[in-house]
Amino acid sequence: MVQIAHIETPFREKFGVPRQAGLVDYEARVVFEPDYRVAEAVRGLEEFDYVWLLWRFHLNKQQGVGTSRQQDVESQSPEDQKAMAWSPTVRPPRLGGNKRVGVFATRSPFRPNAIGLSCVRLVRIEAGPVLVVAGADLVDGTPILDIKPYLAYADAHPEARSGYAQIPPQPELKVVDDHGWLLLLPDDKRQVLSEALAQDPRPHYQHDASRVYAFPFDKWEVRFRVGDKAVEIVSVERSVK
Repeated sequence: MVQIAHIETPFREKFGVPRQAGLVDYEARVVFEPDYRVAEAVRGLEEFDYVWLLWRFHLNKQQGVGTSRQQDVESQSPEDQKAMAWSPTVRPPRLGGNKRVGVFATRSPFRPNAIGLSCVRLVRIEAGPVLVVAGADLVDGTPILDIKPYLAYADAHPEARSGYAQIPPQPELKVVDDHGWLLLLPDDKRQVLSEALAQDPRPHYQHDASRVYAFPFDKWEVRFRVGDKAVEIVSVERSVK
């Protein structure tokens, strides 16, 4: 498959990215690669409210092991082979990270083929063309493999069971910013960061209230810690990158 576009978001690393599409409503830009930067290719898309993005988990060190890859895998060290081999079971964060279920019963990024799928709201189409979308759950620079319109009559099944993820996750934490760190950010970025922190970006198995976590957000490095029902912003500093 070829990369047709990439996405621009303020989330520069996996840590801190919303866990599902639609949880944090912010705008991101889908920028087409030169060979696919053709206005006619998106003609009519403005008539749809949502689109599906098919993309690649490009930051995964683990890759699927298929017949065409077996020789490459066998040439690796045992440690590298273990890292590349997919696992039939994973531990979803929604189950606390301590219960295993089948990989195909999850949206885990560690799959035989590192392909992601996200439904995002189409805000507008700019010259280029560039798709401005809302609610993405992708890292900045994620390769886009395909774009398809969302069809409500075929894609929406509100009566469907959703297993262990039946109830949509709600913001878990109150954001505490006693030192006014958020004021360093533009208004739009301030809201996005607050919503992302309220979702509790920590791995579900980590509960150390004294630990300070950090992740890059747009042009800033954000540090925070989580206590009882609250996330405290420790610092927001300009990133050196």
